[in-house]
Amino acid sequence: MEPSVLLLFALLVGFVLLLVRGYPKARGHLPPGPRPLPLLGNLLQMDRGGFHNSFRRIREKYGDVFTVYLGPRPVVMLYGTEAIREALVDQAEAFSGRAPVAVVKPVFRDYGVIFSNGERWKALRRFSLATMRDFGMGKRSVEERIQEEAQCLVEEFRKSQGAPLDPTFLFQSITANIICSIVFGERFDYKDRQFLRLLNLIYQTFSLSSSFSSQVFEFFASFLKYLPGAHRQIFRNLQEVLNYIGQSVKKHQATLDPSHPRDFIDTYLLRMEKEKSNQHTEFHHENLLISVLSLFFAGTETSSTTLRYGFLLMLKYPHVAEKVQKEIDQVIGSHRLPSLDDRTKMPYTDAVIHEIQRFSDLIPVGVPHKVIKDTLFRGYLLPKNTEVYPILSSALHDPQYFEQPDTFNPDHFLDAKGALKKSEAFMPFSLGKRMCLGEGIARNELFLFFTTILQNFSVSSPVAPKDIDLSPKESGFGTVPPKYQICFLAR
Repeated sequence: MEPSVLLLFALLVGFVLLLVRGYPKARGHLPPGPRPLPLLGNLLQMDRGGFHNSFRRIREKYGDVFTVYLGPRPVVMLYGTEAIREALVDQAEAFSGRAPVAVVKPVFRDYGVIFSNGERWKALRRFSLATMRDFGMGKRSVEERIQEEAQCLVEEFRKSQGAPLDPTFLFQSITANIICSIVFGERFDYKDRQFLRLLNLIYQTFSLSSSFSSQVFEFFASFLKYLPGAHRQIFRNLQEVLNYIGQSVKKHQATLDPSHPRDFIDTYLLRMEKEKSNQHTEFHHENLLISVLSLFFAGTETSSTTLRYGFLLMLKYPHVAEKVQKEIDQVIGSHRLPSLDDRTKMPYTDAVIHEIQRFSDLIPVGVPHKVIKDTLFRGYLLPKNTEVYPILSSALHDPQYFEQPDTFNPDHFLDAKGALKKSEAFMPFSLGKRMCLGEGIARNELFLFFTTILQNFSVSSPVAPKDIDLSPKESGFGTVPPKYQICFLAR
């Protein structure tokens, strides 16, 4: 019998057996949810517009904590501000595990600072936070790096002389250069071919990971991984980025000065040397490559995508951009660089940036968690290793905290006196022990890049504001804004 025929026969037999036996019951006492079908799980309840749209409908019937079957495996969904905070903050340790994302698992393989678990994750996170702090995160030196990069961007925009352009790769370039200066110890010219290739690979990977096909892959990865699809392109893309990182590590090894570490890679190599006699150390080559990939990918794509959405919103709502520029003129003027000290004096601008982050909803379903032990939560027993999705979109669009959750409105973050108003539902970087370790750097980038651009330029679009469509190009693991053209007109 042909292997393909044999495989098809085995699948049909398995399907019939599941129909006869019914769906296997999960251990513990999981929250309620829609009844799954054999093999398919709850696939038929999923919306092509993004699975988080489907979760919204399911929540209306089953409440803030419910179970969805992604193929044969149950995943507990946390919907709304209170449910997410109760899990990730009040029971932070129990929910501190990281579950895989199927389309990138073959590359990350439980290594690195984002997708590892247990002692490996704790050691790498402590090291990464301390090292990034040493090389600028949270210190004035990173402010200076962002200011310098912002001026390079201003010069690049001036060259366009107000002609329409696609800002995608320029916004990627500035955010990538900040993380590159910390990780690789260098910045790249905006026309550097190798740099542009890496940025294109990251952009393409983020878009493919957020596609509907990648969401379906999450259901049936064990079977679909053998077939053609987006997952194969994602693997090739990330392998090419890893190859570049590997070459950079070799150059660092050849030029390493133990008394003067230049960046994250140098510092990691010194730690590797220090622990080379420890056979249980987590500081080895594989964790170095995947940690650098994690930092480079996250540090580039998140802030640049937020900026892309932010300026699309400024084109859609020009009166908001004008109010920001008025505040810039009053507080900063035109003859000095914006600084982080200005942020507390610019509540409207700060509120606009918060609202851009809320509205752009960058990682709608959050990066998957899992419980690291049997966990009692809201009367349900979640067995150890149960996957948990904190639906961040549900907090960022929580009507209990935001009066018009589906509308862009900076007043969501302003009190009656015009001061910045904090909100417990604002969690674009997630919460708890797995909170994004680059939050500080991202917040600084968004403020300094946003204000520097609007200090120097007014923005306009070839398309009338009323005709600008804010609908995302993709909405799955991440939210990818639509492509657009923008004109930067010198003020």
